[in-house]
Parts: sequence; C-alpha cells; structure tokens
Amino acid sequence: MFKFISIVAGILFGLGMAVSGMVDPVKVIGFLDVAGNWDPSLAFVMGGGLGVFLPVYFLVIKKQPKPISAETFSVSKNQLIDRRLLIGAGLFGIGWGLVGICPGPVVSSLGAGNFQAWLFLVAMLAGFYIGGRVTRTSN
Repeated sequence: MFKFISIVAGILFGLGMAVSGMVDPVKVIGFLDVAGNWDPSLAFVMGGGLGVFLPVYFLVIKKQPKPISAETFSVSKNQLIDRRLLIGAGLFGIGWGLVGICPGPVVSSLGAGNFQAWLFLVAMLAGFYIGGRVTRTSN
C-alpha cells in the first residue's frame, strides 16, 4: 500500500509542478531574479499550495499519533550545521539559480521533452556519485 500511495503522490506532485509552470527554467529564473525582471507568479503557486496544505496539516495530519504507512514518524535527529551542509546547500542554490532547475521538477520536465532537463539529470546523477565518493573517502 505504501508504494501505491507513494506513486500516486509522486504523479500528482509532478502534474502539479508541470501545470503550475514550476518545471519551466525560464519561469523559475524569472522568479529567482528578485533584483531584475521579477516574475512573482510562482509565489502564488507556492501560496496556493500552502493554503491547501496548512488547514489539512493542523486539522488532520498533526493530530495523527502515527503515520498512515509506518509505525513511527521518521525525523532526523541531526541538527549539526557543518561545512559539508553549507557547501552542499551553496552548490545547490548556485546551480538552481544558474539553470532554473532543481531535482524535484527535473523529473516532471523529462516527460515534456526538455533537453536541458536531461542534461541536468545526468549532471545531478554525476554529482550524487562524486559526492558519495568524496564523503566515503573523507569519513
């Protein structure tokens, strides 16, 4: 059941990203360009998402004693803000700002025939591999 719920949620998320324009790198870069020709339309998408989620969270989800598809909630106990975290977050932000694509929407963009999305996916997977190798050798 967990896999079915995950697949349905992923499909709905991807469709929402595609319909809202959040998979269009030009639109994302326009949203991130707050000092230039700023496009606020994605702020309305995010606000609409929060407007739907917040009441459901406070009225339904928060009151649940345990997750629907697991025995316990899985929350990380790690609160360390270290060099690795800051460098990774910085690289992620720089990459997102330069190309206007982040890992979530790139999967939705693949089906739209966006060649940049395929290049980004290859670069992202290479980054995962290199990052994994670097962290294994440094630990």
